[in-house]
Amino acid sequence: MRKLFLAAAIGAACLMAQSPHDAPSPPVELSQAEQDSLRQALGEAGNSPVDFLRAIETHLGKYPESPRKLELERAAIKTAADLKDDDRVIKYGELVLEKEQDDAQILERVTTALLRKGDKAGVERALKYAKHFQDLLQTAGAEKAGSAREELKLREGMDRANARALMLQARAEGLLEHLQKASDDAELSFSVYPSVEAARESARWLAAKGKTEDAIRYLAKAFTIAELKAPDPEAARDRAKIGELYKKWKGSETGLGDLILQAYDQTSAAFSARRDQLKRLDPNSDAQDPMQFTISGVMGDKLPLASLKGKVIVMDFWATWCGPCRMQHPLYEEVKTKFKDRDDVTFLAIDTDEDRTIVKSFLEQAQWSQKVYFEDGLSQLLQVSSIPTTVIFNKKGEVASRMNGFLPDRFVEMLSDRIREALNEPHTPTIASK
Repeated sequence: MRKLFLAAAIGAACLMAQSPHDAPSPPVELSQAEQDSLRQALGEAGNSPVDFLRAIETHLGKYPESPRKLELERAAIKTAADLKDDDRVIKYGELVLEKEQDDAQILERVTTALLRKGDKAGVERALKYAKHFQDLLQTAGAEKAGSAREELKLREGMDRANARALMLQARAEGLLEHLQKASDDAELSFSVYPSVEAARESARWLAAKGKTEDAIRYLAKAFTIAELKAPDPEAARDRAKIGELYKKWKGSETGLGDLILQAYDQTSAAFSARRDQLKRLDPNSDAQDPMQFTISGVMGDKLPLASLKGKVIVMDFWATWCGPCRMQHPLYEEVKTKFKDRDDVTFLAIDTDEDRTIVKSFLEQAQWSQKVYFEDGLSQLLQVSSIPTTVIFNKKGEVASRMNGFLPDRFVEMLSDRIREALNEPHTPTIASK
């Protein structure tokens, strides 16, 4: 449950397990009449999100105590959000929050919708929800991940979520004319995770307080972040606003270029520092090529794959729970024996278990070699979607071949031939792998 909450808090989990346009299959506890009514209503809605939402509302009006009420209300929230229907996001979101007040994603959706509407009573509720959202994030902050890569993703996600919660609080405080608190929260949001949105929010409330110079500097940061990242259609508006505020402050744009360059340098340094911090947590965070990876061994050693350039590398992706992997293991050992005198061929056993703590004891019990490495993100980069999978690299560090699964009676010969191909040596042709 804890991990499910975290996924929701940093935006990695869906609001519903199914698409809102897929009619949920009625469970057995529904009466036959309600089952028929729900099927008919959702069937008539087809693929139209507007009709789907209307069908949900009609059904809930007809069956206000439906056993599926909560599920249908969640579907209504998701569909209303897709339609940018803030009124219904608020209506159904607050109904769900009455029953499940710790649903982080719905808290964020409802808060955002209330702030867009902007009426005082709604903004006051939004502030309450935003504070509760951040409280949940703080409580969840003690959650520990397994690998360094998982820790990296968790920390990055939590930083983003905390910054988002602070920014929502800043907007609510500002709309309630608590300008000092608004600017403080917005600047804190930017310090937690520098983003275009947090920079703009800081500038908005600093300008409202009359802090023109500080507002300009934050707008310059928003402008430079947008330029450092993907093109942002709002960047031109930021640039125009900077010029407007700067001329109001100084009388002309003389000197504005230096200020923007200074903001660029500061923002670039902040992003560089964050990248360095993440790199210390996960040396593979920026790796786009397998040979840029450093993988960690079961015994705590580190292996930079770049150090194996000039060799054919055979990677065996496996897991302790995988029966076919255990069947394949002695066949791998047979192939390794064939190439034991070759210093230009290296075999790497790459474990993909989520729980790394069980691997060492498994190796000891099975009496397998302790020379095993964890995948550390390689599976995703190489799109290893099933195991066992064998990936063979040539001496240039390029993928030369891959074998998904294995044929027990042909594996030794097939893998040996693939290795010789990578070595550019003649071999006896074999049938293609699966």
